[in-house]
Amino acid sequence: MVAWLASIGASDGLLTLFVRHTSASLTIQENADPDVLRDLGETLERLAPRSARYHHSIEGPDDMPAHIKAMLTATSLGVPVAAGKAVLGTWQAIYLVEHRDAPHTREVVLHYVGTRQGLAGLSRARAGFADRCLAAGRRCVARSR
Repeated sequence: MVAWLASIGASDGLLTLFVRHTSASLTIQENADPDVLRDLGETLERLAPRSARYHHSIEGPDDMPAHIKAMLTATSLGVPVAAGKAVLGTWQAIYLVEHRDAPHTREVVLHYVGTRQGLAGLSRARAGFADRCLAAGRRCVARSR
């Protein structure tokens, strides 16, 4: 996300992130203590346990709980951008949360609305307002449309 904002010449505006899946989500949480993420994961597991009886079970015992966890969390985030950087708190980070047991390739769409700086060096495709980003875990690779 940091590299993508720089690559499009973002200055001041709003960045929207949207995960295009029904069993994953996005969250802004503390990045200093890994116990926070572990506690959040354990809490979500208690709210939507694999051991519960679900009607939708064709994709495995982790699928319906993953849909519930995604419903309880967020599939999109709005993050202010100032001077080309995401405005997050000192201890905040953005996480892509995988609710399935096995790793999946997830697609996160990034959309920026705001002012731009130094567009002269950008290609026409890069200057577009919406690029796609494929996310695997926490790594993100921006691809122009």
